[in-house]
Amino acid sequence: MPPIISLKEKPKDTKGALKRILKYLGRYKLAIAVILMFCFLSNFLALLGPSMAGAAINEAAAGKGLVNFEKVKHYAFLMLLTYVSSSILTICINILMTRVSRLVAKRMRNDVFEKLTRLPVGYFDRNATGDIISRVSYDIDVVTTCIATDLVSIMTSTVTVVGSFAMMVYISPLLSVVELLMIPLAIMYTVHMRKVTQPIFRRRSAAYGEMNGFVEEMFTGQKTILAYSYENDVSRQFVEKNAKAGSGFHDSEYEACAMGPTVNLFNNIGLGLVGMCGSLFYMLNIIGLGQVSSFVLYSRKFSGPINEVANIVSEIYSALSASERVFKLLDEEEEVSDRENAVILDNVRGDVNLDRVSFGYDPKKTIIHDLSLDVEGGSLVAIVGPTGAGKTTIINLLMRFYDVNSGSVNVDEKDIREYTRSSLRKAYAMVLQDTWVFNGTIYENIAYGKENATREEVIEAAKAAHIHSFIMQLPDGYNTVIGEDGGNISKGQKQLLTIARAMLYDSKMLILDEATSNVDTETERRVQKAMRNLMKDKTCFVIAHRLSTIQNADKIMVLNKGDVVETGTHDSLMAMKGFYYSLYKAQFE
Repeated sequence: MPPIISLKEKPKDTKGALKRILKYLGRYKLAIAVILMFCFLSNFLALLGPSMAGAAINEAAAGKGLVNFEKVKHYAFLMLLTYVSSSILTICINILMTRVSRLVAKRMRNDVFEKLTRLPVGYFDRNATGDIISRVSYDIDVVTTCIATDLVSIMTSTVTVVGSFAMMVYISPLLSVVELLMIPLAIMYTVHMRKVTQPIFRRRSAAYGEMNGFVEEMFTGQKTILAYSYENDVSRQFVEKNAKAGSGFHDSEYEACAMGPTVNLFNNIGLGLVGMCGSLFYMLNIIGLGQVSSFVLYSRKFSGPINEVANIVSEIYSALSASERVFKLLDEEEEVSDRENAVILDNVRGDVNLDRVSFGYDPKKTIIHDLSLDVEGGSLVAIVGPTGAGKTTIINLLMRFYDVNSGSVNVDEKDIREYTRSSLRKAYAMVLQDTWVFNGTIYENIAYGKENATREEVIEAAKAAHIHSFIMQLPDGYNTVIGEDGGNISKGQKQLLTIARAMLYDSKMLILDEATSNVDTETERRVQKAMRNLMKDKTCFVIAHRLSTIQNADKIMVLNKGDVVETGTHDSLMAMKGFYYSLYKAQFE
């Protein structure tokens, strides 16, 4: 089982994550430039509104009972025009930014998915599937939602704050100084809260990933859960993980929800000081009534964005934490690249040799010890042994899912590390105990491994796998659609489908890892016989627990605790009355 995610993980490179998000945005420079231009124009027009209001108030105050309503209406109309134009531009900004965020999400998901295709098998062995899915879906959604909404707020807020402050200084430098008195307190408070909330948001993302991993795992094993009446225990475990995720959400929001009101308090104190000082300056004839009115409006525009940014800062921190998880996946070490002079494995004979191979998933814990084996092309080799003996590990080494710690695996007298990894794996057809089918027709599932396979070839493979008669009983025959989990066919039938797929695949070597464990013994014998005829002159590796089905193997390799303890044919091994003999007798007794 993959390791549980630590909820004590702290942020590592917030600045780096921000730079990488900006790099994604940099791919859409033209759209961003248009958004910035609209943002500037929108806020410039919005900033003209208070000056129009001040001019109208000055005009009314200057009339001393004889108000020039034409001028007042003129300024009011201009103010309305500027605000309407600003709103239209803001709508355009939001539409463009939503499009950009969608493109960023698409690009980021493509990058993550392509990265996943290049990661070694070991990464998926170490990490929960649900947590990986959470990074592809939830974490990227958090990042792009922040881009679509919060980034616009930051850009407009920046222009508004700078423009408003410039207008305030123009109207009254003295009142501007008063307005700035509370800004340092607000900044210091925000910086302090960033240090407090950032680790909490990172723990929240990790908790959601752990919960998603658990849900995915439970859905996969739903039938087993029902069979063992384990529903209550699973529900209890989910409640605990859900509570942990909910606690992470509560803690992050609890700390963040105080930021907006607190910063707003600082702003309101500043506004109160501006009101008192403005009234005093007006009575001393230092400033006009219209100027005081305009300054107060600009003061609200100046403090409003600061408060708004304080309110969304929690979302920004959450997005940065989520982006760190995404970028951590993107930075994972990929499969070792092919050697510079690696050659393509073609014209395969199928001679396989393991020369003093030692290997352990953890370098400190060796599983395979000094293993040597010679397999002639076209022969059938069975690998048997108790659970944990290292059978599947040998298959992982043959396919180069992992590289050996010492020794070498050779195909056609050459170390497999001298071949390109792609050509090596194409040389094998593989059927695993954990079968995989996708949402599509039966025909598409069988033909998956061979491009441009004809219908006749698919039917021949299905007949050889003893599943043709079952397919023809279905309403749409080979055009019958099966679900991605094969839920509308039995497990044994699904396994036979994957065997038919392997039979159709044009390869010189075949690996069967408990591939017929879900079919009855008689069908398994017939399938293996048919496959042996179909794979004539091709090298076959078979891992099997049912020893009665491998009696015709050219060579049987008996493993125990990572060592080859016996090698020979069925008859010779039985005559030795050693470890294989004990395994064989144990199955029938």
